Amino acid sequence: TLLCFLGWGFLATEGKEEASAAENNPSRAPQGKPGERSSVLYSAGQFFFEYLVVVSLKKMSDGHYEPKITYQFPKRENLLKGQKEEEERLLQAIPLFCFPDGNNWAPVTEFTSETFSFVLTNVDGSRKIGYCRRLLPSGRGVRLPEVFCIISCLGCFGLFSKILDEVEKRRQISMAVIYPFMQGLRESPFPAPGKTVTIKSFIPESGTELIKLTRPVDAHLEHVEFQALLQRLSPHLILHIFASAVLERRLIFLAEELSVLSQCIHAVAALLYPFTWAHTYIPVVPECLLDTVCCPTPFMVGIQMRHLERVLDQPMEEALIVDLCEGKILRAVGDEEEILPIKLQNEMLTSLNRHNNNNNIHTSEQVNTLVSEAFVQFFVRTVGHYASHIKWSKNGSGTFQERAFCKAIASKTNRKFVKKFVKTNMFSLFIEEAEKSRIPQEGKW
Repeated sequence: TLLCFLGWGFLATEGKEEASAAENNPSRAPQGKPGERSSVLYSAGQFFFEYLVVVSLKKMSDGHYEPKITYQFPKRENLLKGQKEEEERLLQAIPLFCFPDGNNWAPVTEFTSETFSFVLTNVDGSRKIGYCRRLLPSGRGVRLPEVFCIISCLGCFGLFSKILDEVEKRRQISMAVIYPFMQGLRESPFPAPGKTVTIKSFIPESGTELIKLTRPVDAHLEHVEFQALLQRLSPHLILHIFASAVLERRLIFLAEELSVLSQCIHAVAALLYPFTWAHTYIPVVPECLLDTVCCPTPFMVGIQMRHLERVLDQPMEEALIVDLCEGKILRAVGDEEEILPIKLQNEMLTSLNRHNNNNNIHTSEQVNTLVSEAFVQFFVRTVGHYASHIKWSKNGSGTFQERAFCKAIASKTNRKFVKKFVKTNMFSLFIEEAEKSRIPQEGKW
């Protein structure tokens, strides 16, 4: 049996039959204008979040611990039958991703808080992101960590990390202080890119605080931290990973810390902008779903280092396995050096090395912009002429002329790469959107 992540739950499929419905999952396909990420991730004015849940470890009769939701805000009432079933599936999946590292826990006196995120994709293609802060509640003696998880359809890791800072600060005082803060947040509209929203929050003995939450100006980079990638991998290895992702291969990332896994995988997916990864995508794979690496279809997953031996023993097909702890590739297909056109590859290497050397003098946001520009330029140089090869009919529908598009590329090495790239799902989805609209991609190319 092959376990593949699907929807709010999991689907068991026999052998290789439709091993992953994520293969054709439209959830990560461009929506709205071609080249823009799904507008549901970034639109202003909607709720910040859908739920805040607390997931705690409960001791079972056999002595092991299981994660269970012990607090939920808001409690939803008067839901229709379909809505209630969807909520139940969602709430059932969350605990597994808050404690993906299994149930071998023991009470402790010290625990370093960690922040990570996961993505749940529904069968209709809609996505929800879980922003998690795992911490040790205040108190004396040994106790178990718990996870505060904010479920939202909005992608903005930095902003939600700040919200979790506020949640953690209040948790050390009392759970009761968290409710009014989250209520105030829920009543505030999600700000537009570059804008700020101010939340008033009362804390006993401190008085009323004003908490300012600002979105980055560039919306497509607000769920990204490229520095996390640059600190752990050489520019050379980053390009090997990018080359594998562009051709939609199987990618496995290994690290012990959940925060490292989620940050680095989000960063790798963001390197593909303005294209989007359209296959199985699990930043932190729960222990019970390690069979995911047996999927014959493309995937991008993060696995804790403690499971390395088990992963290597799996009967998997060719995959790129990246050790984020040691900054090296453990297993490769072998042709990663030859996928990207050499001239463009060298230009990107120069750019990445420059940003790497200047890491200390750039802000995180500046690094994000500079790194993203280097990779966007790669796509501009290779496929930026796509719009000139869409033939428009009188009724307004477009047809992409793939042969003419490839023939128009003067460089042989560029053409060789593009002939492979046009066969990928991410390129097909991008072109499908482009064929629906004559509106040029403002500022993306």
